[in-house]
Amino acid sequence: MITVTRDGSSPDERSRLTASSRPDDVPTPSAPYRLASRAAYPEKTVVRVGEARIGAGRPVVIAGPCSVEGEAQIIEAALAARAAGAQLLRGGVFKPRTSPYSFQGLGLDGLPLLARARAESGLPIVTEVMEPALVGPVAEVADVLQIGSRNMQNFPLLRAAGRTQRPILLKRGFAATIEEWLLAAEYILAEGNTQVMLCERGVRSFDPSTRNLLDLSCVPLLGQLTHLPVLVDPSHAVGRGDLVETMGVAGVAAGADGLLVEMHPHPEQSLSDADQAIGPETLRSLIERAERVYAALRA
Repeated sequence: MITVTRDGSSPDERSRLTASSRPDDVPTPSAPYRLASRAAYPEKTVVRVGEARIGAGRPVVIAGPCSVEGEAQIIEAALAARAAGAQLLRGGVFKPRTSPYSFQGLGLDGLPLLARARAESGLPIVTEVMEPALVGPVAEVADVLQIGSRNMQNFPLLRAAGRTQRPILLKRGFAATIEEWLLAAEYILAEGNTQVMLCERGVRSFDPSTRNLLDLSCVPLLGQLTHLPVLVDPSHAVGRGDLVETMGVAGVAAGADGLLVEMHPHPEQSLSDADQAIGPETLRSLIERAERVYAALRA
């Protein structure tokens, strides 16, 4: 089992992946992703962020608003997430949007607000980084760097993130195959950063009834293919707040190591993705149900 910490303080445990990045020195599985392969590295990776241990068994819940809108909002969200049972706080300071006229986030000005929310709640923070030049400033504040679906194959960004000692949450591209996703993770691992987590957030389908198609089959499949922890984001997958709880519980039933959930203290007021945001009480219910399912599966 690999256990890595926020400051990368476990070199002995990381050595089996980072002893050498030369292809000749890396065990060669049949798959093209050498460092991410479970065939080459059968022990499950565990990523430690604060008190959370992602990949160690009990699913970890990361919750918070789609975007940081202001100090009062993000602190209220952080306190509500903690009270509901979440272990980490999410909140975007950069928001890649389909329309250039949509709210794009507060940018770097949002980072101090996230830091205050962490100080108030005690929850480590997860936020997205969108370009290589921003990796350094974001990594100075964030506990986990998220690379979103639209940037899954932004290879300069992956390399820059890999050169940090921050855990990386890598979302699946909405049209990416499993192999493409794992090869994107390989870019990060090849730079010496073993703290990589995968996040399934739905793939694009022909049916507009939901925002995307949540591919829960990828959760047990990835458990066979890779040693990296796998999380599920039901919010971006379904795009409907009334379905998030059910699909989050389904993700845990499928074996996910954690959930990434959009929770806004006042969902109807959210400046981005309001339709898929849930409130604090729904988050509490989701976490309670997910824990019961996890306990039942272990019985």
